[in-house]
Amino acid sequence: MSPTYTISELAKEFDVTTRTIRFYEDEGLLRPERRGQTRVYSSRDRVLLKLILRGKRLGFSLAECRELFDLYDPEHDNKAQYQLMLDKLGARRAALDQQLRDIKLMQLELDAAETRIRDAMTGNPQKEHCDEDLT
Repeated sequence: MSPTYTISELAKEFDVTTRTIRFYEDEGLLRPERRGQTRVYSSRDRVLLKLILRGKRLGFSLAECRELFDLYDPEHDNKAQYQLMLDKLGARRAALDQQLRDIKLMQLELDAAETRIRDAMTGNPQKEHCDEDLT
């Protein structure tokens, strides 16, 4: 008999609220058994919760997580699932690289604006400024 878990045990283990777990259940990502009013989560549910949380940390939507889970086929080689995951990881990495370039550019613009404002405040402009340069 494989181990089972209560919602409280999973919430504590993964440092999430029981409401979060119920949300994933409502979204169809987790399918616990019911024993009366009690939810009983399987080892599979535990693994899926772990993967959902990992996917969220990587920036995947719940729809993307569901898409990956739907491709899981333990009877075959899962190549389609692996390829989709590689494609999603590549797209996420490209988006993060673009965000990083955007952040670096914004930091340079902030540095330049700060320098112009400090120069204007000290009355020691190193370059000619017009009013528009202060913003």
